[in-house]
Amino acid sequence: MLPSILLLFHLTLAGRGFATPAARAVEKVDLLVTGGTVVTMDGSWRILEDGAVAVRGDRIVAVGPGAQVLAQYRAGRTISARGKIVLPGLINTHNHAPMVLLRGIADDMALMEWLEQVIFPAEARNVDKEFVEWGTALACLEMIRSGTTTYCDMYYFEDQVAETTARAGMRGVLGETIIQFPAPDNKTYQDGLAYTERFLKRWKGNALITPAVAPHAPYTNSAESLRACKALADKYDVPMMLHVAETLDEARQIREKYGATSTQWLEKTGVLGPKVIFHHGVWLTEEDLAIIKKRGVGVTHNPESNMKLASGTAPVPRMLEIGIPVGLGTDGAVSNNNLDMFEAMDFAAKLHKLVSMRPTVLPARQVVAMGTLGGARVLHMDEEIGSLEGGKKADFVLVDADSAHAVPGYNVYSHLVYVLKGADVRTSVINGQVVMLNGRVLTLDEKAIKEKARHYHDRIVASLKR
Repeated sequence: MLPSILLLFHLTLAGRGFATPAARAVEKVDLLVTGGTVVTMDGSWRILEDGAVAVRGDRIVAVGPGAQVLAQYRAGRTISARGKIVLPGLINTHNHAPMVLLRGIADDMALMEWLEQVIFPAEARNVDKEFVEWGTALACLEMIRSGTTTYCDMYYFEDQVAETTARAGMRGVLGETIIQFPAPDNKTYQDGLAYTERFLKRWKGNALITPAVAPHAPYTNSAESLRACKALADKYDVPMMLHVAETLDEARQIREKYGATSTQWLEKTGVLGPKVIFHHGVWLTEEDLAIIKKRGVGVTHNPESNMKLASGTAPVPRMLEIGIPVGLGTDGAVSNNNLDMFEAMDFAAKLHKLVSMRPTVLPARQVVAMGTLGGARVLHMDEEIGSLEGGKKADFVLVDADSAHAVPGYNVYSHLVYVLKGADVRTSVINGQVVMLNGRVLTLDEKAIKEKARHYHDRIVASLKR
């Protein structure tokens, strides 16, 4: 009688989707990360105190309790996450990566004065392919070290940005700046469009690089150039990004010229749609928000840059309330002055509490979501990245939670936003590749990059004395 009962028990388990001990086959994977507190950011907000992540190739195979995952998988490589938080890689939705070489060149100035008197002249005298290559390498080094696995960029010589980003093993949504005055690489917007089309053809379908179309802003492009940009983005089915409603000066300038807000004018030109990304979105009206929501536009929030340049405070709580995708960004390192997304989370949470006078606004869990899955939604990549789930790309970081400033810990989301910093990141996995292990970046020559950065410091200082 007993064998029949056991057989019935095993058949019942199998019918409910449970593998019996005899039936369970141990699968081979490439990487196992075990023993950490796994913050999944999935639809159930699962936090696994002794969790594990299994990776095969560039994808996550399984996320679950450590004992369960270890019973089912064996790997050629295992990384212990004991005393660490395993978090989806942070997603920086707005950057100008090569500008790290201009970090600190001019501070405490209004945006237009800062751009016209310092930044544009410095770029005109110094920016070339080599500048962009080394600046991007330095930016990728900083981002990998501080927990960013994906970033969105707009700059010049974007082919060099893409090449360097791919070599660093980072994921990037990258666009060549299209602007209606001579830039370091393209002297007309038509040249910029031609460059962009070649860029799209080269990089579309790449495992790490998502090419995009990047008109700079409504005040530096005409309706004609913006429509041409949108047509190009639609032709290749790629994102289009631009700075929108960043400052009051822009708002006044656009209203005087077109009798509308930037968002309303862009709507009239017919260039808005679900793959459009607005950078900043500080001075948005309720009508603007309704348009953004209707068109499926995502918005990047850059709290440190907006604070430092006194640009204002974006209506982020309202955007989230009505369902607009919002991600976090650092902006370029000349207006921040770092690329640490942990600081971006910290500042975002505190800024909106201050301006609203409500301490409950943007709670920590919501801010962590903005830095991960929210950013993925803005970039239209949430099916692939932003959370730790089976089938998604293997992009995650291990954050040390055992340092003096991190113990004891009561709430993991609170710790991630208010306690931990980029310097606490110890290991980074992007697209299944370990790009940093125990604080050592494996894909970049840190010493050579820093030496080159010091060389550029001397060259840039000399160029501004002319």
